[in-house]
Amino acid sequence: QLVESGGGSVQAGGSLRLSCAASGDALNGFCMGWFRQAPGKEREGVAVIGSDGNTKYADFLKGRFTISKDNAKNTLDLQMNSLKPEDTAMYYCAADVPVGLCFAELDWAASIPLINSWGQGTQVTVS
Repeated sequence: QLVESGGGSVQAGGSLRLSCAASGDALNGFCMGWFRQAPGKEREGVAVIGSDGNTKYADFLKGRFTISKDNAKNTLDLQMNSLKPEDTAMYYCAADVPVGLCFAELDWAASIPLINSWGQGTQVTVS
């Protein structure tokens, strides 16, 4: 089970830190990450991290977000800086991301239908 937290309302330029807590070994897979879905839009990838610590980010982020895994706390975190109104969305944690997204050239959009383990989401609103 994945439980996201840390969302909220923030002004443009502000920061938020999202956290995804997992039970058991849900976050011990080879590839995991964060995705988001804005109203009326399809779910899209934000950032993933592999079991080797390698990270990949969506092109539109331009270095504003950082994904990390805290093994001691068993959480997957997303530090979001310089937030923009277009970052407004429900943010979801995913634990069983296809390894091709972390270690090969699998397309972000192609990976989403293959993910079965999602959290309930946490809302981020930027005004």
